[in-house]
Amino acid sequence: MDIIYGLIIGIVALIVGGLAMHLYWKNAIANKSVDILREAELNAENIKKDKILQAKEKFLSLKSEHELIVTEKNNRIAASENRIAQKESALNQRREELQKKHKEFDISKKEVDAIRENLNNQLLLVEKKNSDLDKLHKEQVEKLEHVAGMSAADAKEQLVSSLVAEARTEAMSTINEIMDEAKLTASKDAKRIIIQTIQRVATEAAIENSVTVFHIENDEMKGRIIGREGRNIRALEAATGIEIIVDDTPEAIILSGFDPVRRETARLALHKLVTDGRIHPARIEEVVQKTKMQIEEEIVEVGKRTAIDLGVHGLHPEIIRLIGKMKYRSSYGQNLLQHSREVANLCAIMASELGLNTKMAKRAGLLHDIGKVADEEPELPHAILGMKIAEKYKEKPEILNAIGAHHDEIEMTTLLAPIVQACDAISGARPGARREVVESYIKRLNDLEALALSYPGVTKTYAIQAGRELRVIVGSDKIDDTQSETLSFDIAKKIQDDMTYPGQVKVTVIRETRAVSYAK
Repeated sequence: MDIIYGLIIGIVALIVGGLAMHLYWKNAIANKSVDILREAELNAENIKKDKILQAKEKFLSLKSEHELIVTEKNNRIAASENRIAQKESALNQRREELQKKHKEFDISKKEVDAIRENLNNQLLLVEKKNSDLDKLHKEQVEKLEHVAGMSAADAKEQLVSSLVAEARTEAMSTINEIMDEAKLTASKDAKRIIIQTIQRVATEAAIENSVTVFHIENDEMKGRIIGREGRNIRALEAATGIEIIVDDTPEAIILSGFDPVRRETARLALHKLVTDGRIHPARIEEVVQKTKMQIEEEIVEVGKRTAIDLGVHGLHPEIIRLIGKMKYRSSYGQNLLQHSREVANLCAIMASELGLNTKMAKRAGLLHDIGKVADEEPELPHAILGMKIAEKYKEKPEILNAIGAHHDEIEMTTLLAPIVQACDAISGARPGARREVVESYIKRLNDLEALALSYPGVTKTYAIQAGRELRVIVGSDKIDDTQSETLSFDIAKKIQDDMTYPGQVKVTVIRETRAVSYAK
């Protein structure tokens, strides 16, 4: 029983202890919750205060920005008001000036009306006097017709014809006086500029033709160049497009062709083949191909070097290549590249003497003949073709006009064009610059003489001094001294319009009167 009571007491004690522990933990948890709530409330208060402070700061910043904007707008409004006030004052002043001018205009108008009325009165008087003068004139004309026995129309016609003949004679003499005076006054500076230009440029005249002579060490090499059954020489001619002449000329082979580039290619290829010693069709084609590439590189290099030497920059690569090709072209025996360099230097000197742009003049002088070396050859004058090529590669309009007009194919619109034309004539017409074919030279002389013979009264004509002077013999019974002056002027104008010639042609009309008698 004691054990049972003990167990019961123990169980009761456990239960009581458990209840006590439960109450303890319950109170502890309640106290903890209160602390957490207090801490949360404190944190909430702190956050609230921070947010309020941040909101106040934001409000203050927005307020300051707004005040700045308002101030700026007020300043702009004030400035606009000032401008408006100034304009208003200016308008008021302008209105006052206009009112003043209007009053002055009214006064002037009254004065003009008075003057006009006065003039009208004077015009009426003049008309009345004119009518009286007309009556007197008619009466005088009738009296003169009665005395002279000739009508007014006949007298007028006779007077006009005599005046026309007299005016024509005086006009021709006046023209001659004006031309002489212009020669004395205007040609002085022109001669000085041209002479200085020519004297300051001294170049070597290059004479080329369509044949190149290739020298070899011995005649045995001719057989190797010809090859078995002529296969080597045929391959060389086919590859270069040049006719190769192997004749009895000792130690020489002739390369014939009108294209200097091909002729030079054939010469260099033949030199390489002879030096190497291996001459057969395959080797010939290989060497000719390499030589062509070498010539192309040399053409570009010559073009670049020419542009650098002359100080002409910014040229298109294709134009530089065309300039290099000029080295292998000739015009009437004058090397085209040398001619273009000479014209460029002449243009620069003449432009500097005249106060123009020397770089533009030098550029135009260098490019004026690029139409002669164009890859394609349409049926166009070389000046027009050169102008189109330069236009294709974005050259300036002044350069284009100078290129296209240097042979008068188009109208000259810039001062560079006559400079290029004059310098081209100077370079081409100077002694030793060009060779002229005998047939064309004789034809030009015959054309000069035939042109002068076509005029009435001309009996004989003589072209002398290599076509620089034309002497015209006229009949003394058909043309008088005054008509001879007119004839020389007309022939010179006709030559200038219809013929192409270097330099100038002097026309001399000779009228001779002879009195012959015989003593028997």
